[in-house]
Amino acid sequence: MELRTLRYFVTVAEELHFGRAAERLNIVQPAVSHQIARLERDLGTRLFDRSPRHVRLTPAGARVLEAARETLAAAARVRVVAGEPAAHLRIGVAPGLTARLERAAELLLDSTRPAQASLVDLPVPARLAAVRGGELDLALVRGPVEADGVRVVRAWSESLLAVVSEEHPAAGLPAVRPADVDGGALRLPAREEDPAWHDAVTSAWHRAGRTSTGRSGGSVLTVLIEVGSGHGAWTLLTAEQLTGYAARRVRAVPFAPPLSIDGHIVASLQTPQVCVSSFVRAFTDTPAPETRSPAG
Repeated sequence: MELRTLRYFVTVAEELHFGRAAERLNIVQPAVSHQIARLERDLGTRLFDRSPRHVRLTPAGARVLEAARETLAAAARVRVVAGEPAAHLRIGVAPGLTARLERAAELLLDSTRPAQASLVDLPVPARLAAVRGGELDLALVRGPVEADGVRVVRAWSESLLAVVSEEHPAAGLPAVRPADVDGGALRLPAREEDPAWHDAVTSAWHRAGRTSTGRSGGSVLTVLIEVGSGHGAWTLLTAEQLTGYAARRVRAVPFAPPLSIDGHIVASLQTPQVCVSSFVRAFTDTPAPETRSPAG
């Protein structure tokens, strides 16, 4: 029994579809089917119920899935203990995490198991899919993450700022209350740009007792250009996001009481816990959080 075969099995079990599993593994579907059939012969039991309309784990398959994940994680731990260098740590990111990324990259490089970070700019859905498929080692996501087949860990919290033009009445204030700004003039980037972030910001705004928002659309840069034009529009961003865009003609003002959103690290289910913990230590600015068990 090969680790490769177990990896194929786990992928099919997560997708419950041989075609999608083959796409994730970047191989042809017959190869996946052949390996699963071989594993079933070796174990002497059916792992999947197959029909033209669905693929489902059998009770034996569910038990084997748990053991297979443990085996793959153990194999990864063996490589770590043996001192196999993580020459490249592939991290899925979005613009605007510059300060945190710089600090984390230094910590990871100076750790007992040095890792050189390689950053990949992808939309959130693509980031999650790449972690699940093994193309990325981890991803950073602002806002809530609901995804099967990955491990999600809350790692940090960031304050939201009211970003206004230099001419806006709130520009010179030490802090603003949500009631001091016009919800109808609030501009947010399109939700398709970053669904998790958009939902987190909208939720924080609603928790502050405000339900009215202006239109959404375009990118963060597009929104900042509109805000800087001085026509009354404003937006909500974190300090790191604003620094990442080096926007001019705008001012960032904190809220009183503060508004905040959480940031998460997303890793593969096969990533050893010791590695996940090191990722959290590198990116967190709060005590290490607990791991939330993924669905499925």
